[in-house]
Amino acid sequence: YPATGGRYNPATNSWAATSDANAPVTRYAHSAVWTGQEMIVWGGCLNSVPYPGGYLNDGGRYDPTTDTWELTSDEGAPGVRESHTAVWTGTHMIVWGGSSGGRWLNSGGRYDPTIDTWTATSLLNAPSARVAHSAVWTGVVMVVWGGNTTSSFQTGAGYDPTADVWSATS
Repeated sequence: YPATGGRYNPATNSWAATSDANAPVTRYAHSAVWTGQEMIVWGGCLNSVPYPGGYLNDGGRYDPTTDTWELTSDEGAPGVRESHTAVWTGTHMIVWGGSSGGRWLNSGGRYDPTIDTWTATSLLNAPSARVAHSAVWTGVVMVVWGGNTTSSFQTGAGYDPTADVWSATS
């Protein structure tokens, strides 16, 4: 797994390498969100053999305008995981679900890049633990749907980050 990246410019149909100075460690099965100004990369697995490598609960913020990285705080971050989902709310990144060391997870956290802090998501009424699920931001709630563990799910829930509340979907 290469420790490199690239910026694509659709106006010129061209690529430019991203700086690797202060970038987070090489990883795979991580999440990434676009805030409108920067990309936030979080979680995943280390580039090591045999699979799975060490799980991560850290990340970085990349600013394409200045071609610079800033590491995210890991204080209060959700536990290590891979194959989770992440959405951008307009002010926070919400990370949820995934797996760690053969355990499926139904936990997550909200990251505020303005003050570089994490807050855990509520576990009350959270959907069952899962990987390979989808998550989307509606403008009000994060909706988690589907996924699997040892069997597939046709269930989901909506998470309201303002109230820190989960509600099952029909």
